[in-house]
Amino acid sequence: MSEARKSPPPPRPKARERAWDDVPRWQIYLPLSIYLIFTLIPFYWILLFALRPTGSTSLVPWPMTFDHFQKVWTDREFGTYFQNSVLVGVATLIMTTLVALAGGYALARFNFKIKRAFMLGLLCSQFVPGALLLVPLFEIFAKLQMINSLGSVIIAETVFQLPLSIILISNFIKNVPPSLEEAAWVDGCNRFTAFRIVVLPLLRPGLIAVGSFAFVHSWNHFLFALMFLNNPEKQTIPVGLNTLMGADSVDLGALAAGGIIAAVPVVLVFAFIQKWLITGFSAGAVKG
Repeated sequence: MSEARKSPPPPRPKARERAWDDVPRWQIYLPLSIYLIFTLIPFYWILLFALRPTGSTSLVPWPMTFDHFQKVWTDREFGTYFQNSVLVGVATLIMTTLVALAGGYALARFNFKIKRAFMLGLLCSQFVPGALLLVPLFEIFAKLQMINSLGSVIIAETVFQLPLSIILISNFIKNVPPSLEEAAWVDGCNRFTAFRIVVLPLLRPGLIAVGSFAFVHSWNHFLFALMFLNNPEKQTIPVGLNTLMGADSVDLGALAAGGIIAAVPVVLVFAFIQKWLITGFSAGAVKG
C-alpha cells in the first residue's frame, strides 16, 4: 500500500520590502498638495491680471474682462508676432528633424574614422552658451544679407538644436535591429526605401520628442530674434512681450494676457503629444 500523499507545507508569508500600505494617506497627499499650490499660484496670478479690469485689486477675476487680450492682439500687434513665431517654430521643427534624421542614421549605421571625435564634438557643443554664437552668426548673416529676415532666426535655431537632436535620433535608430533593414534589402528594397518603410515608422516617438523640443525652444527663445530682427513686423512673441515692459511702468494686464497667448500653443502641443513623448523617452524606438 502506497504511503499517504503528504499535504504540501503552507506557503511562507512574504516579507514586505516596504510597508507602503501602513503609511498614512496624509503624509503622501500633504507634500503633493503643497507642491501643487506653489506650482499653480503663479498661473492663477497671471490669469487674475489678464482677466480682471485695470486698477482692480480683487483676488477673484470678477467682473471678467477680455480687454487686455484685445489690446495686445490688435494695438500691440501680437497677431503679427504670433504668425512670425508659428512660422519660425514650424520651420525649425521641420529642418531640425530632417537634418537630425540624416545625421542620426549615419552615426547609427555607419562606421568612419572620425566618428568618436564627431560625437565628442556634438556633446561639447552643448556646453557652449548661445550668446557666444551671436557675433559669428551676425557676421555670417550680414554678409549673406539675411539680417532682419526670419530665415536667419530659423537657421540659427536649427543650428542650436541640431547637436542634441542628432544624438537622440542616433540612439533611437540604434534600438532598431539592422536585421529588419537587411530583410527589406533581400526583398529588393534599396537603403532609402528600406529606411522609409521599415525604420521610419518605428521612429515616431523619437521624432515627435525631437521635433516638439525644437518647436518649443524656438517658440520661447528670445536672444536670436532680438539680435537678428530689427523690423517690428518681423518680431516674434518673446520680443513682443519685452516691448510691453517700459522703462518707467509696466502694463501688467497686457503683459499677463500676452504671456497667456504665448503659453497656449506650447500647452496644446504637449497635451496632444504627451503619449508619444512619454513612449519615446521611456521605451526608445522599439522594444526587443
